[in-house]
Amino acid sequence: MGYHIYIELNSRRLILKKSGVVVGTYPVAIGKPATPTPTGKYKVINKIKNPGGVLGTRWMKFTWQEHGIHGTNQPWSIGRNVSNGCVRMYNKDVEQLFAQVAVGTPITISPSLGIGTNPGSPKNRSDGKPYHIYTVRRGDSLWKISRKYNVTVSQVKALNNLQSDMIYPGQKLKIPVR
Repeated sequence: MGYHIYIELNSRRLILKKSGVVVGTYPVAIGKPATPTPTGKYKVINKIKNPGGVLGTRWMKFTWQEHGIHGTNQPWSIGRNVSNGCVRMYNKDVEQLFAQVAVGTPITISPSLGIGTNPGSPKNRSDGKPYHIYTVRRGDSLWKISRKYNVTVSQVKALNNLQSDMIYPGQKLKIPVR
């Protein structure tokens, strides 16, 4: 079993799995309400390096109606519903993805992949301690979120296996319950 691309529209993120194991999670922009990103099962049907313009540095077509996963010359649009149905990524992210997947790689696009949970309902970690799920909003930082929930940045990073302070709108974070 090889790579599989999953796109969760509600959280605006792309998840790359290899043999069922997550190897990358990336923030994306998706279709605006008038031109939504199609849901369903697809495959990468074409790959192009340096298509330029609004497509950024890489293009991976997945429908015959010209929907694709691509970079962007508008990085501020990532995390928003702004495209004509395509899935936009930061150029550095789409270059990483492009290098790993081949024509024929399966793509599953769904409103929700069951990753998120209701933020009002505490869940239990493997150690039995409770946590909430928080969906990152535009303008959030780990510091702001930590202050809001009266926890430390280190606790949030550890619980979410974060290696850096970078977060993005739509990302789901586990927040320890105090």
